[in-house]
Amino acid sequence: MIKRVNISIFCALFAGFSFSVNDIAIKYFTDSMPLHEVILFRAIIALIFTLTIFLPLEGGWEALKTRRPLLHVLGGFCIVLANLSFFSALATIQLANAAAIFFVAPLLITALSAIILKEQVGLRRWSALIVGMFGVLFIVKPGSINFEWAILLPLFAALAYSLKNIITRNMGLTETAVTMSFYLHITFIVSCTLMGLFFGTGKFNISEDPALQFIFRAWVIPSQDMILVIFVAGISSALGGYFISQAYRHSSASLVAPFEYSTLPLAVFWGYFLWNEFPDDFSLIGIILIMLSGIFVAFREVKFDTEPSAKRVSGRR
Repeated sequence: MIKRVNISIFCALFAGFSFSVNDIAIKYFTDSMPLHEVILFRAIIALIFTLTIFLPLEGGWEALKTRRPLLHVLGGFCIVLANLSFFSALATIQLANAAAIFFVAPLLITALSAIILKEQVGLRRWSALIVGMFGVLFIVKPGSINFEWAILLPLFAALAYSLKNIITRNMGLTETAVTMSFYLHITFIVSCTLMGLFFGTGKFNISEDPALQFIFRAWVIPSQDMILVIFVAGISSALGGYFISQAYRHSSASLVAPFEYSTLPLAVFWGYFLWNEFPDDFSLIGIILIMLSGIFVAFREVKFDTEPSAKRVSGRR
């Protein structure tokens, strides 16, 4: 049991680090390549890595068989929307603020579970959700003269990710981590290829807003440095998705979920170290409120759960 717990903690921490590396790799391209081009090449690299490294560990090609193709497509489409929303925001707002707002996703999953799935949610969890949303307000600062609409994009990303989790609520009980990763990357490739066909010429890049430019600018031929960063993004994306899934398969969500929030201090660190970004006092309060409320909800949801939480898997970024 202790060994299984240690494996889960390591997997969660390593996944958090991998996701944070993926974030800074994507932010690198905010003023040079269109986002859908970056995500397309990232998905191709991640798919190749998944098939050559992880697939043999899960039983080979037989592991890719699924009885739920529609759920894979719907869930994958939600993650595509989440990625496009979150990463386009990085062209305008600080990485730490974007990451913190995105982490209201566990709170939104709780709310949507009550509304859509009719699951019982007690007063304490609703209270934690309200606290977390107050944290978002501290970061967003609605009504401020410095308000930027792009800061709402991570909130939309969190909503899309939450819907994905509602749609695929129990898929982890029957689908392996490599199966879900495979179909997710395929969805990325198809979606971003279609976006490239429609937007790749740059004819819709008519706005001066950095977030919109990141989505609609014309495709470019990557330089050697760009190829290297895309490769890093692809590998880190594949590693993050696989290891967070394994973390939830080996231990209860109450153990694993708090370690997912290791991404937040990493976002603060990377933002300061690479771009000299540091959240202001209100944003720091918001980050802390979101983190604490999310961890509280994770503990409350699985208070009596001691079995591995295979039903909860991540495809977040």
